[in-house]
Amino acid sequence: MAVSAFRGTRLPLFHHSQFPVVRTVSGRSKKMIGGGNLKGFVTSAQYSQTQDLFTSRLQSRIENLPKLVEDIVQTSINTGPRGALRLVQGVQAFVGVGGEWLTDLSKSMQSTSSVSGGLPTEMQLGLLSPLYLRKLFERMGATYIKLGQFIASAPTLFPPEYVKEFQNCFDKAPPVPFEEIRKTLQEELGRPIDSVYEYVDPTPIASASIAQVHGARLRGSQEEVVIKVLKPGIEDFLVADLNFIYVVARIFEFLSPEFSRTSLVGIIKDIRESMLEEVDFNKEAQNIESFKRYLDTMGLSGQATAPRVYKHCSSRRVLTMERLYGVPLTDLDSIRSLVSSPENSLITALNVWFGSLLACENFHADVHAGNLWLLRDGRIGFLDFGIVGRISPTTWAAMEVFLASIATEEYESMASALIQMGATNTDVDAKAFARDLEKMFSSIQEIDTEIVVATARGPNSERTAVAANVVMDERQMNALFLDLVRVSESYGLKFPREFALLLKQLLYFDRYTRLLAPNLNMLQDQRISIASNRRTNRYKDSFN
Repeated sequence: MAVSAFRGTRLPLFHHSQFPVVRTVSGRSKKMIGGGNLKGFVTSAQYSQTQDLFTSRLQSRIENLPKLVEDIVQTSINTGPRGALRLVQGVQAFVGVGGEWLTDLSKSMQSTSSVSGGLPTEMQLGLLSPLYLRKLFERMGATYIKLGQFIASAPTLFPPEYVKEFQNCFDKAPPVPFEEIRKTLQEELGRPIDSVYEYVDPTPIASASIAQVHGARLRGSQEEVVIKVLKPGIEDFLVADLNFIYVVARIFEFLSPEFSRTSLVGIIKDIRESMLEEVDFNKEAQNIESFKRYLDTMGLSGQATAPRVYKHCSSRRVLTMERLYGVPLTDLDSIRSLVSSPENSLITALNVWFGSLLACENFHADVHAGNLWLLRDGRIGFLDFGIVGRISPTTWAAMEVFLASIATEEYESMASALIQMGATNTDVDAKAFARDLEKMFSSIQEIDTEIVVATARGPNSERTAVAANVVMDERQMNALFLDLVRVSESYGLKFPREFALLLKQLLYFDRYTRLLAPNLNMLQDQRISIASNRRTNRYKDSFN
């Protein structure tokens, strides 16, 4: 998040003909040229201007103070007593990480006393350094882990050293005891869970910071399902934490003009909206159904799918979905056992995803291997719609040019597309920008995907199974983001968050391509259709 320094209004240049004429006692005129008279005049003008600026700022703050107080009071009311609990937990986390920092500081001081040089920047920044701030976020729990992940996925908004460090902010948490999950299920469904599910596996399939997932079987239909359950108390923590962050942002913005120019409150509102959407399973259900409508409308249901949502046993805190069986797109051996051409399956996944960018209300914005499967029936399965993106046709038009220019290595076109996408108040030297982009993208060729091959022979078989997996280096992927953002920001460009989301998904697909279809160029192959106006019009016409 770049913070621009305040620039005062520059005093006009004074020419000799502009100097005021002062009458002396004798009646003769004398111009105030040089010497103490001019210096005193300029100093007086600067002081007057500074005083006017201070008065203007003070007046603005006085006018905005009632609104700030109203926001703080209303936010405090909305937070309620849970705010006090989170304050205590926050103090405990602060003391814990602060203790770590003091220990490390002592060691660092001992090591630097024997050599020349001062303390490392990380030690000087204390708990505001990327490392210790990330540790503090992890101790603070679900909200701050999610906030850390937001920072990691938004290189267009946050400083690169923080984006890099928060890649380590993993969304893993110990599971909640099943009795607590059972209680949540009964509260949300309004009836005994035995009347809805014939069986619920008490051992979770997965457990993250905000939710955990259990396998189950529906009563009556005997359908296999998965139940995603919001962990107890998470909503209270979210509301208290997000309200606190909002109040701090409002106070900073009130006290400092620099913060107001960074749109800090606007960024916090975006984070709040994104995080609250992720814990509202009604919203995730809508995202899934929107994607399934897109597949039906485009005639793609035979090629790809998303889990069916069972509305009668879903709510804001419980999401019951069809259980899909398949393998991640990184499990090469299993994919070969299901389809004859892994390359064709990848092309299907690309076409479906590209088509959704404009032809669907939102696109899947987290297509890592855990969320993109090849199913047993040969279709592509898109899972977990908690994180989605929305992109305007104008931004996507520029994005298409950007992607085409990557494939053809036309860096001037790439620069023009990025200039069109980025918000800037300055004129950009497109040719110089293109040269810097060419230097940066040449480094992509040096990023290799590590393919790990494992072999195993069954006890009753002479056949040796070969399994390959792509090792996804998130640090390398995000290093590319940061380089692109750094180069672009040096020309005054600021990109929407959707740009980073899109680029990250494309890098995921690039890794799948290296494993499943190493000779495929996903941006130039004629079998891959990037979203077009023709598709968008077909989608719109179907609803007219």
